[in-house]
Amino acid sequence: MIILGVDPGTAITGYGVIGYNKNAFHVYEYGCVKTDSGMELSSRLGLLYSGLEEVIKRSRPDHFAIEELFFNKNVKTALAVGHGRGVAMLTAVRSGIPVYEYTPLQVKQAVVGNGRAVKQQVEFMIAALLGIREKLRPDDVADALAVAVCHAFRWSGTEALNR
Repeated sequence: MIILGVDPGTAITGYGVIGYNKNAFHVYEYGCVKTDSGMELSSRLGLLYSGLEEVIKRSRPDHFAIEELFFNKNVKTALAVGHGRGVAMLTAVRSGIPVYEYTPLQVKQAVVGNGRAVKQQVEFMIAALLGIREKLRPDDVADALAVAVCHAFRWSGTEALNR
């Protein structure tokens, strides 16, 4: 199974493409789509769509996993993330890929075993699980890979229950 994990945003959207088969991971690619804050919102969203569409064309994922919106006190930030999330999900749907959503708590629980884990713990575990030696920057990349790993663990558990 090939999974595209996404940590959405308007300025930076992290992505990670992994394979998962018989409890083994394979990393295909990871990175981010960045947009310039000086651009109009519609143009930024268009770049995000095009960037994710290219990733999908290259990697041909079976599943698309995305982090659910975590609402904080900054409404403007939440709206920007919501725009990015919507475009990312639309890109997957238009490409015929099923979309799966996970809360930050679910992602941390799946990857670290603790839903209250800090970013450094998540980054450490992602690097260990996927055999990545370099520092994952920006943080959105590690978060996207974590969403993909979360989906792999949860999906494989669901498949096992349905047998």
